[in-house]
Amino acid sequence: MNQNNITIVGAGYVGMSLAVLLAQHNCVCVLDIDIDRVAKINRKQATVADADIEAFLAAKLLSLSATVNKAEAYSAADFIIVATPTDYDIDTSQFDTSSVDTIVADALRLNDRALVVIKSTVPVGHTLKLQQRHQSQRVIFSPEFLREGQALNDNLYPARIIIGDCSDKAVEFAGLLQQGAEKESIETLFMPSAEAEAVKLFANSYLAMRVAFFNELDSFALTRELDTRKIIEGVCLDNRISSGYNNPSFGYGGYCLPKDTQQLLASYENIPQNLMQAIVSSNSTRQNFIVQQILKRAPSTLGIFRLVAKGDGDNIRSSATLCMLNALLEEGVSLLIYEPLLNGDNYLGVPLVSDLSDFKASCDLIIANRLTDDLNDVRDKLFSRDIFCKS
Repeated sequence: MNQNNITIVGAGYVGMSLAVLLAQHNCVCVLDIDIDRVAKINRKQATVADADIEAFLAAKLLSLSATVNKAEAYSAADFIIVATPTDYDIDTSQFDTSSVDTIVADALRLNDRALVVIKSTVPVGHTLKLQQRHQSQRVIFSPEFLREGQALNDNLYPARIIIGDCSDKAVEFAGLLQQGAEKESIETLFMPSAEAEAVKLFANSYLAMRVAFFNELDSFALTRELDTRKIIEGVCLDNRISSGYNNPSFGYGGYCLPKDTQQLLASYENIPQNLMQAIVSSNSTRQNFIVQQILKRAPSTLGIFRLVAKGDGDNIRSSATLCMLNALLEEGVSLLIYEPLLNGDNYLGVPLVSDLSDFKASCDLIIANRLTDDLNDVRDKLFSRDIFCKS
């Protein structure tokens, strides 16, 4: 396979992991508006918390650079990959696709031959609208299925590759992903763009539903004073259910699951449904339940151990613990936060304690969405629903 010039727009988890994956066999340029991120990439440093990305940058011979110059990034590209965030806008009941739309327009204007591949999550039917708006078939959609902190690993060993197009150029793009991966014989599906967009939203909504199911199982067990672990282990021995994604938490959080379930629910307008609404509603119900469980313990000083959505990630946005923090503030609880990713004296008015020992000594109750060995010495003052000590 010939070496290609590939431009990736966005240096977050999706963009950074794809850049490292594809730079093994191609010349990759990352375009980002953040000059600090661009500088990091040019110094062969990761822009996200991912051990595999850091290891590849340190040890692999990669053809990888970064720039803030659009014309420079687009002009020579054979493939342009869009990997910018699309946050859910509650006012419009859909993703804010403005960054994606702008990038697609710029890419088509500045390059008359490259295939533009949208990796950002968009509403069902959005890619077709862009094709019609620009009268171009050079815009396709290909969903990503990555976990924070393990994004490169998920690209190296993907469960599947989904391509929202079946043109020769789309087949070539799928080949680039297969070439960069370490897994062999990757299931690869080609389908229309709207179906590929739906795959992404339904897959994440199913995962959210599974999280919600085991969280509600745990709520039942807590209320009835039953052993959650024993129930889950018994349920999951059924091979139709299995043991993945079964660890209770304070709720599903992070960047993808909350917004993707809301977008899918909004897409059901005038379509009969009960389950999609239940998935979205279950999360706030779970978090409210956990808050009440904490309040029952009447802590004089409540410590919040980490705000990140996942223990091995660096994303605080939409984490379950952050949502609970707001509810606890409304209840007037005296709070302290330990979060190494945050700088300063406080977060949302809550004091930040940078020294873990001081933090543990200052709290009579500590809540942790996920447990670590750092908390082994304060088990007597811990509240967590982490049954299996895994993400």
